[in-house]
Amino acid sequence: MNFDQAFDRLMGLEGGYSNHAADRGGQTNWGVTETAARNFGYRGEMRALPQSVARQIYRQDYWDELKLEAIAQQAPQLAWKLFDIGVNMGTGRAAQFLQRTLNVLNRAGRDYPDLRIDGAIGPKSLDSLQCLLTLRGPDAETVIVRALNALQAVSYIELSERDPSQEAFTYGWLWQRVA
Repeated sequence: MNFDQAFDRLMGLEGGYSNHAADRGGQTNWGVTETAARNFGYRGEMRALPQSVARQIYRQDYWDELKLEAIAQQAPQLAWKLFDIGVNMGTGRAAQFLQRTLNVLNRAGRDYPDLRIDGAIGPKSLDSLQCLLTLRGPDAETVIVRALNALQAVSYIELSERDPSQEAFTYGWLWQRVA
């Protein structure tokens, strides 16, 4: 999976303009929140956000931020999962989920050292991922993706338990995002 494929898949989930009262992101278009658009430098109306600008934002602030080009070369479904989590829950959360998963799959540090859960994918996270994929073989990617799905689902449920207004989205999150 490359960025263009991931972006196209994401557009199938995100759609166009939305301004749902319970959405903490406020106005969104193509899944891009107004805050993300403004931070990127977009100053127009959110309803008019061009998909080309959304593409640039997703590339820079999500795909590149999470080092997904490097991950996609070895584990394309993992790259997609991290991209999706990053978009829906934040890149820091996506990175933390990966780091936590890598830590519990390192056989108590025998395969590679534990990572600091800092929410940033850097050389140590990438090295640990490479080590796990090499040691455990082709099934390792599936195991990591399953662990990320579990963390993602629990996070959605806990969010909705803390804030019942988010129940408006829980079914869709569990149906479309946890897969």
